[in-house]
Amino acid sequence: MKPRYQTIRFILGDQLSHGLSSLTDADPDRDLIVMAEPRYELQYVPHHRQKIVLILSAMRHFAADLRDQGFQVEYYDFENRPTTSFTEALKSAIASYGIKQVVITAPGEWRVLREIEKWPENLGIDVDLRPDDRFFSELDAFTEFAQNRKELRMEYFYRGLRRTTGILMEPDGKPVGGQWNFDHDNRKRLPDDVSLPTPKTFAPDQITQELLDQANEAFPGAVGDIASFGWAVTRKEALIALDHFIAHRLPSFGDYQDAMTVKSATVYHALISPYINIGLLLPDEVCRAAEQAYYDGKSPLNAVEGFIRQILGWREYVRGLYWYLGPDYGDGNHFDAKRSLPAFFWDANVPMNCLKQAIGETLDNAYAHHIQRLMVIGNFALLAGLDPREVCEWYLAVYIDAFEWVELPNTFGMALYADGGKMASKPYAASGKYIDRMSDYCQECQFNPRKNTGPDACPFNALYWHFLDRNADTLGKNPRLGMPYRNWARMKDETKRDLISQAEAFLTKLEGGNLGSGDNAKPTQTSLF
Repeated sequence: MKPRYQTIRFILGDQLSHGLSSLTDADPDRDLIVMAEPRYELQYVPHHRQKIVLILSAMRHFAADLRDQGFQVEYYDFENRPTTSFTEALKSAIASYGIKQVVITAPGEWRVLREIEKWPENLGIDVDLRPDDRFFSELDAFTEFAQNRKELRMEYFYRGLRRTTGILMEPDGKPVGGQWNFDHDNRKRLPDDVSLPTPKTFAPDQITQELLDQANEAFPGAVGDIASFGWAVTRKEALIALDHFIAHRLPSFGDYQDAMTVKSATVYHALISPYINIGLLLPDEVCRAAEQAYYDGKSPLNAVEGFIRQILGWREYVRGLYWYLGPDYGDGNHFDAKRSLPAFFWDANVPMNCLKQAIGETLDNAYAHHIQRLMVIGNFALLAGLDPREVCEWYLAVYIDAFEWVELPNTFGMALYADGGKMASKPYAASGKYIDRMSDYCQECQFNPRKNTGPDACPFNALYWHFLDRNADTLGKNPRLGMPYRNWARMKDETKRDLISQAEAFLTKLEGGNLGSGDNAKPTQTSLF
């Protein structure tokens, strides 16, 4: 006869923290843990196989930890106890145990919140929905920040959190180093003779290896390769990865955080964002570790501040923005961009080497760093007028750290400017000259970033001017775009016509699928079971 528990503690796949608000007062004698791997969560976009394996393995390890603490865990895995949704898994547990009280920490996405909000009426239960306190800032704090502001920019929200937390702050309330932001010091190109460190990886244990062994067959609708999988799947491993970054990569992270190279897919980046986003690491402990490296004299201030700004600043800001703007954020299309996602987004078969590198590394590793995502892939999607819905779905699918709350604002708002400026003050549009300045990609490319027209001209160059020209009515008065529009106005009519013709010829080829083989189209949305 099964024990009679009073409460179900429902744990989602990105809530793998023992200090989670729904677990802080949990008692093995009174509380039943429920976790699930629903079919819909695995297939609503064609997730990267490494992303699926990471989350499922981390969930199963977390469940094992809870069992070691004496908890009864009802675990609905995709193979032996398949369910279609979180609701179905919860309904099954309720039927088995007769429990009418559920405690759950608030989810990170509107989609999941809407499902949870239906539980009391549809299942006849009481739901204690607790705030997710693993962030620095409560959502109400962002709402307060946003009220009566014409522009919701990150910088001032970040400064407020620096003051609140005391991170990199002097006793007199001034920022360490006399300035809040060292971004201008963090845009260096990699030297040709640099020796880049290898990232910390972990050999798969039995739980992970079993998932890897069945990844291709069990997840036919997924994308990406699993050969390079070496991600941490436990908190212990994630802490080792953090320590490795602090010791070996953080000192040079600042200088070269925007740099791209064919020599390395990771450069000096931390590779810990997936661990933070699923709960194996907490943002506070990560930022404090980086801060301590500065105080110990082991990392320069520009590196430490640049890294902390990504977590204390950007991550908190993006989350606040996502919830503040509401569930309809992502429905707009500021530039009326309707071009379908090219096939090379799914196979990296494209002659432009920067795209080939960034997309290829994404498909191989489920990872690309922020400049590859924003200024190569996102920049191309913006200039080519790709459909924001398709682009956002791709980003959500292929990146191992992608959950909608963090992916949607970064892609829809920042990369595509599809929200019309709610997030960014201008589109992040750039020509091939930017990519050449920040990478060595162009050295091995058949296209020349210094040429605007002709068969060997970098497509980014003509696309950049074509984008500005076709959107002059909406962007022409943007003060941050004054210089490029003045440059465009000074060009001879013949030069303008040549650039527009060059761009339109490229876009015609793009629509016809003539840039790459196009053999590997978007994966079909077949069942994973």
